[in-house]
Amino acid sequence: MENANFITVFLDWLMTFETSALVAAATAIGVGLAMIAGIGPGIGQGIAAGKGAEAVSYNRKSGKQATMVMLLGAAVAETSGILSLVVALIMLFANPLIGMEGTAIVMVASAIGAGLSMIAGIGAGIGQGIAAGKGAEMVGKRPKHQSAIIRTMFLGQAVAQTTGIYAMIIALLLLFANPLL
Repeated sequence: MENANFITVFLDWLMTFETSALVAAATAIGVGLAMIAGIGPGIGQGIAAGKGAEAVSYNRKSGKQATMVMLLGAAVAETSGILSLVVALIMLFANPLIGMEGTAIVMVASAIGAGLSMIAGIGAGIGQGIAAGKGAEMVGKRPKHQSAIIRTMFLGQAVAQTTGIYAMIIALLLLFANPLL
């Protein structure tokens, strides 16, 4: 019961601020949360680089091919980080919630929620990095199958990116077409 009282007091105190100040503060929190998604591409690219190095050690003759596959795959693994950056930049420089009329707490929650939704990109980045790493590894072992390996890797990475795209759609809906306001 004491926690409920604290929450009520806290929310009452929060509502003493101007709505635009609350939304700006929540935007700052949301931007920081959105950038947490960069963890996924970082891990994924590390996996891809490690597997690329491993592939070169298997077969030095296929080193250029394995490195190319690793770099292509790692570039794709960065897309969820880029989507998060786009949402963060929109929130910082063109946030439609600032200055909007509506319930302050809903706008605050929407700004934080837009950032939180982008955390879904962690999985996409890691998954794409694993695919890139395995692609590089297999090209190192079987360089003659490079085109088939790359095709399969890109297809898998495209499917892995869907959660990052879904997250961006939710973030943009919360910012631009929020049905809760």
